[in-house]
Amino acid sequence: MKIIDLSKTIEYNKQDPWFMRIRIKHKAHRQSRSLIRFFLGLPAKLFPKGFEGWADDKIVSMGVHAATHIDAPWHYAPQVNGQPAKTIDQIPLEWCYGDGVVINMTHKADFEEITLADIRENLQQTGAVIQPGTIVLIYTGRDRYIGTREYPMRGTGMSAEATHWLIDQGVKVMGIDQWGFDLPLKYMVQKAKAEGKDDYFWQAHLVGRQKEYCHMEQLVNLGALPPHGFKVAVFPLKIKGASAAPARVVAMI
Repeated sequence: MKIIDLSKTIEYNKQDPWFMRIRIKHKAHRQSRSLIRFFLGLPAKLFPKGFEGWADDKIVSMGVHAATHIDAPWHYAPQVNGQPAKTIDQIPLEWCYGDGVVINMTHKADFEEITLADIRENLQQTGAVIQPGTIVLIYTGRDRYIGTREYPMRGTGMSAEATHWLIDQGVKVMGIDQWGFDLPLKYMVQKAKAEGKDDYFWQAHLVGRQKEYCHMEQLVNLGALPPHGFKVAVFPLKIKGASAAPARVVAMI
């Protein structure tokens, strides 16, 4: 079995938007020696031979949407079709493991949304079949911008129609390899203002007000996967009441 990592590395990047920057404090082995001596009470003369202490690290600041993550229904709205929306710790783990399908949308230009026709055409070309429980991965190739200022500003994005259709096929979890699931945020704002549209901004996310589903953002390495014939595991951290959580997403071939 081959395991392919679909998760970006959790690290500080000054090119990220200021509100998404991750800060981690690393402590070297020797920094724990005083803790061992004075808090635990073990004299230095009794340290095991060659023992330098233990390394430690602290996540000083990291938003739940800052790295490769999965959004819970609570992120989109407090209710789904009139019922309380699930937070990330309430997501059934059965949703988070299943057969994977890759939809290749690398031909889509920046700011050009992914339509239902695009999804159907790709499935016809590859022969992939979507069934209840399938985890659908949208391959755009925009993970190549990770670490640059362009990353949040570039990309295609899912339309509401395509998102509705996937959920109607029984898909509970889907994901994309760009900064966000929709078109880039600033572009959506500009177009909504220019055209006076009140149903354009965040359209794919807001499908979650009507139909229960989760999506992943900031995936990587989707180009290393076949169109189908593999498993996906996407288990999020169990954070009480959170709208999302970082996840180590992997594909198993």
